[in-house]
Amino acid sequence: MLKFKSLGSGSTGNCTLVEASGLLPFRMLIDCGLGIRQLALRLGQAGLQPQDIHAVFITHEHGDHIGCARALALRHRIPVWMSQGTFSAIGAPDFDGLLRTARDRQKIDLGGLQLMPFTVPHDAREPLQLSCTDGASKLGILTDLGHATPQVLAQLQACDALLLECNHDTGMLNQSAYPPFLKRRVGGLYGHLSNVAAADIARAAVHAGLKYLVAAHLSVQNNQPELVRQVMADALGWHGSDIVVADAASGTPWLQV
Repeated sequence: MLKFKSLGSGSTGNCTLVEASGLLPFRMLIDCGLGIRQLALRLGQAGLQPQDIHAVFITHEHGDHIGCARALALRHRIPVWMSQGTFSAIGAPDFDGLLRTARDRQKIDLGGLQLMPFTVPHDAREPLQLSCTDGASKLGILTDLGHATPQVLAQLQACDALLLECNHDTGMLNQSAYPPFLKRRVGGLYGHLSNVAAADIARAAVHAGLKYLVAAHLSVQNNQPELVRQVMADALGWHGSDIVVADAASGTPWLQV
């Protein structure tokens, strides 16, 4: 059984907890963009402690994704996967033997859980997003990219659940108080997904077995959950209430794939 829970998603921090249940449950964090005390608090709300985590995967070097990853790893002896580019971008710190290198489309076999990282277009050194499977169910995680390449869409096929960036409403971004350079960065080909762009990805990935669509990484200034639900529901032919929106402070409930 595969289940997952966002512990928080947005510019203040991103962290997704994934658990594969077998004889011995395997739990990992996808990104760790919280302070270590806040991470412990949110894990506690999920019924866990930091020492219950078996691995961490970091998608890229931005602070709202890497957060306390190194401190967590060193304190609890947890291995951390990231690309060589991400490692270089954070200054190549000492992980005391806990660092593992992730590469584009090279499967990571963790026993009860397998990861497939893939490259995305984002303004980071070597960003990777990924899919996770326990052999029976597949979860796709896609945040922090400016547009979807054919490779990205190929990696999201046959997902039973998809956590997908819905960063901004284009109209709200254009009318916001952001300076012009930041508007260009966020809305550019290496920035973040608009609601419409995310809906196009969801439409390309939807199939009869897609159980959950989780809208993630919403901008507080440039988006609204009701806008996301409407755009995504229209794209998928679902009801707005079928769309799960990850909150910056509370994430999502546990979702079983």
